[in-house]
Amino acid sequence: MSKLSEKPATAIIGSGFIGRAWAISFARAGSSVRLWDQQDGAPEKALDYISGVLDDLARNDLLNGQTPDMVLARIKPAKTLEEAVAEASHVQENTPEVLDTKIKVFQRLDAAAPPEAVLASSTSALLPSRFTEGLKGRHRCVVVHPINPPYLIPAAEVVPAPWTSAETMERTRQFLISAGHAPLVMKKELDGFIMNRMQGALLEEAFRLVADGYASVEDVDIGIRDGLALRWSFMGPFETIDLNAPGGVRDYAERYQGIYENLFPQMQRRVDWAGAVMDTIEPERRKHVPADRLQERQMWRDKRLMALAAHKKRAAKEIGN
Repeated sequence: MSKLSEKPATAIIGSGFIGRAWAISFARAGSSVRLWDQQDGAPEKALDYISGVLDDLARNDLLNGQTPDMVLARIKPAKTLEEAVAEASHVQENTPEVLDTKIKVFQRLDAAAPPEAVLASSTSALLPSRFTEGLKGRHRCVVVHPINPPYLIPAAEVVPAPWTSAETMERTRQFLISAGHAPLVMKKELDGFIMNRMQGALLEEAFRLVADGYASVEDVDIGIRDGLALRWSFMGPFETIDLNAPGGVRDYAERYQGIYENLFPQMQRRVDWAGAVMDTIEPERRKHVPADRLQERQMWRDKRLMALAAHKKRAAKEIGN
């Protein structure tokens, strides 16, 4: 599958924020994409949005040498779910995080998609076992959870149900790699998967620091934005500590575990995120970004992500991964 024209056909079920982002990612990699949504006109609106994003990606050299028109031509709306999945090798579902909805949609997907097609869900909260257990083709069902937007952030979690086949996991992993993604392949399902559990641990401490009066919201953001995230943008926590002690990761653990062991008991208390602390957090955030400028700031975020992705692409070529 090294050539763009050889990439598998895909179907996107649900064309909201995540669905249209996956469509960009798959089409950029060379896959044909059929886009379906239960809301009339939603796929066409998604295509309008995608068209604008492709221009920005082209300006940052993030279309693999293709033009926006070349990528956009691979994405076509479908009138029905059944039409969307009829020829798909990979189906990516992006419906709301409602269990009954997922169950019904996956029943339709299992009945309509080709027997060999992988059925993947973008869910960030529901375990795959909860909505695939009763399916005849449950062995081909898996979660592929991205960080939004996936056309700029390559990491994607691949989470099996207990009955997901090894072949499905490997096919999904290979497909994601061929589409330019960095799959995190879990060995078994777990609430929160990997990324939300790690992000949740950091957010819990961030809320505690503000609630207990140790730091401002901006101080916490500076610590990540201008501190830890600079390393984390190109290496993970295990590689970070492996390089932060003369003898590597074991040396780091022997030197510094005691610090974190002392901190851990202090971290075993939750702060209600929506409680009193929010009366501190929200006004501070609104000073930096007024409510009526949130969408503008989101666009700024995506442009910064494009610039970072372009930088990482260049750095990988010049310095190496």
